[in-house]
Amino acid sequence: MVTRLDTDVGRILALLKELNLDDKTLVMLAGDNGSSFPPNSPIGKRFDQAANGLRGFKRELYEGGLRNAGLARWPGVVPAGRVSDEPWAFWDFLPTCAELTGAKIPDTARIDGLSLVPFLKGGPAPKREYFYWELHEGPTLQAVRWGDWKAVRHGPSKPIEIYDLKTDAAESKNLASEKPDLVAKAGSLMKS
Repeated sequence: MVTRLDTDVGRILALLKELNLDDKTLVMLAGDNGSSFPPNSPIGKRFDQAANGLRGFKRELYEGGLRNAGLARWPGVVPAGRVSDEPWAFWDFLPTCAELTGAKIPDTARIDGLSLVPFLKGGPAPKREYFYWELHEGPTLQAVRWGDWKAVRHGPSKPIEIYDLKTDAAESKNLASEKPDLVAKAGSLMKS
C-alpha cells in the first residue's frame, strides 16, 4: 500500500506540474486511523503494525488507533521540511478548505474543526480546549485529549484511564490513581 500510495501521489504531482499548477496548489495527505489488526493477531504480527510503539489499532481510542501522519505540500507557503508533533484532526479539513476558497460556512452548520491555514503557513496548530472521540461499536468508547493529557474509557461504567502523552506516547502507564483531578476533568469533558 505504501508503494501504491507513493505511485499515485507521484502521478497527481506530475499532473499538477504538467498543468503548471504545482507551485500554486496545496496537496494534503493524511491517514484515516491506525492499523487495522490487533498487533498480536496473525496478520498484525506479519506486518509488524505495532512497530511505531503506539498502543491500539483501528476502532480503539488509544494513540495506535487515532494518531496518524499528515503531509502538506504548498511551495512557498508550507515551510519545506517542517516537522511538527502538534495535534490536529481530520475534522479541521472542512474549515481549512472553506478559508482557503473563501467559502462561508453557514451559521447553522455545527462544525468541530478549526482552520489549519495559519498552521500550514508555519504557525502553531489551532488551539482548542480538547479533542473528543466516541465510538459505538459495542460498549460506548470515549477518549479526550487536552494538551499532553489523554483519557480513555471503555464503557460508561468503566474507569477512566489517564496518560501523559508527552512522556508516554505508548500509553503504557495509567496515571489515574495518581491524578484524581485529571480523572474528574476527563469525566466532566466526556459527559459534556
